[in-house]
Amino acid sequence: MEEHLPQQIKQVWRIGAGLALVWWLAVTVGLLVANRLWGWPLWLIAISLGLALVHPSAELALIPYRYAFWRFRITDTAVYLKEGALFQKETAIPISRIQNVTLSAGPILRAHGLQQVEIQTASTSDSLAGVTAEVADRLRDRILALAKEARDDA
Repeated sequence: MEEHLPQQIKQVWRIGAGLALVWWLAVTVGLLVANRLWGWPLWLIAISLGLALVHPSAELALIPYRYAFWRFRITDTAVYLKEGALFQKETAIPISRIQNVTLSAGPILRAHGLQQVEIQTASTSDSLAGVTAEVADRLRDRILALAKEARDDA
């Protein structure tokens, strides 16, 4: 059975879009100062200001689609991560290849009671961003138990 991310992740993504806006505005101000001090071209400021408007707006507009298409599923043989509306990506991580599962949470995720589950193999690292702490603990324990069982069977 495929599981969805919790509703709180939408607020985290909104905050991320707000931080992108702040970053682009800071770049724009920096370019404005460079224009005044060293005569940098005005078109750089225009591009930066345009990106300050377009990038966060696009992120905000895509949140419902991003949420609707993010899924994960754990079976006895693999962990499946599925994301994307237009450009779909489905990752299958074989249980037997998993070496480590790390739970982490920055200040924004922690404020919303969420954690990121990072699944590491010898060659890759994939993450499931934003599940509740209880779900994260359950996922970590289940994945590690399945990985131990797969190694014992080999």
